[in-house]
Amino acid sequence: MTAGSRGDVAPYTGLGAGLARSGHEVTLATHGLFEPLSAGSGVRFHATPVDPYAVLHSDHGRDLHASTTGLGKLLRAVAMATSAAEEMTDSLVRAARGADVVLAAGAVAPLGRAIADGLKLPSLGLFLQPQHPTREFGAPMLGGRSLGIVGNHLGGLAVVTAVDRVFTRAVRRLRTRHGMALRGAAAGRRTHERARWPVLHGFSELVVPRPGDWRPGLEIAGYWWPYDTRALPGELEDFLAAGPAPVFVGLGSATVPDPERISREIVRALRAAGLRGVIQQGWAGLAARDDDVITVGDVPHAPLFPRMAAVVHHAGAGTTAAVLRAGVPTVPVPVQFDAGFWAARLVQLGTAPCAVPLRRLTADALAPALRRAVSDPAHRDRAQALAGRLAEEDGVAPVLVALDRLAS
Repeated sequence: MTAGSRGDVAPYTGLGAGLARSGHEVTLATHGLFEPLSAGSGVRFHATPVDPYAVLHSDHGRDLHASTTGLGKLLRAVAMATSAAEEMTDSLVRAARGADVVLAAGAVAPLGRAIADGLKLPSLGLFLQPQHPTREFGAPMLGGRSLGIVGNHLGGLAVVTAVDRVFTRAVRRLRTRHGMALRGAAAGRRTHERARWPVLHGFSELVVPRPGDWRPGLEIAGYWWPYDTRALPGELEDFLAAGPAPVFVGLGSATVPDPERISREIVRALRAAGLRGVIQQGWAGLAARDDDVITVGDVPHAPLFPRMAAVVHHAGAGTTAAVLRAGVPTVPVPVQFDAGFWAARLVQLGTAPCAVPLRRLTADALAPALRRAVSDPAHRDRAQALAGRLAEEDGVAPVLVALDRLAS
């Protein structure tokens, strides 16, 4: 079970395909919009309500940009996600009936745990971001900025409390509509924490080392690479062949207040840095076209990113993983929530010269960052070395072990 944007879904297509190859029957339950992502993977698909594209482009979704702090954005997101969680509840119950185990993404963990409890099923958390409080770094969903050991822990607790609020009505619906004998979302979480509910995280310890103050049962598995066998479009292949390696610029599932202005600033930055560009339209609606720039729609990252001089992206967990896998330098443009956390990691790892937050994105800010990313060989060297080590990891294997443990 998962919910959210494409980056909250795609990694589970690869994980599901790996589990299916090992003999498991896997169903991916998420928004119907993403059904094509699992095609050919051997993973069944169960469509749930809510169109995240429509939600993010609604008045409530656009209001996220009105908040300038991580806490303000989180509070607005809680209000927006509460009704969506309740709307998905009945469909997720139908998906879980007859299953042997519930695998719950971090985006729906409280609801997934509650459904599993109500149906007397074992469950396992599969998280793409660190969500448990720690003193070692700031809460990723608040942007990741460190507030000191006490502030970091309190910030993490604040996020956990906010997530409980998102699912309060949904858990109540499980009791009233489905007759499940359950505690509230917060009480259920505390019970599971005391029981050391197992959670595996779909990123590498090379990128985020496991915090030393995490409880037992919270483990890092390694990346789950999306299942995607598509080739690049012919027009894009022609553009790549027509000149030197370009820069990819895309904001994924993030939205922006003024896509036309952002598009102009991106093109100005590319030209000031003397670089060609592949601009992905994405959910932000970016667009530009000329001899040195091409706009593309949904294209696979795995065959494209290694051919780029650099990648400019919104620093979502999924795109960050794809950039690290490709071994290319990057300039993160964090938009909101955990993007600031991943952007800071890329800078710390040395694969990015700096971050350029969306609210400060201008040609004058982006162009020098691009020059540094492309001209300083240290960034590419570090990126390629890290990509080589990531290629040796197997993020599916720990999940298989955890499933065997649940069945024993």
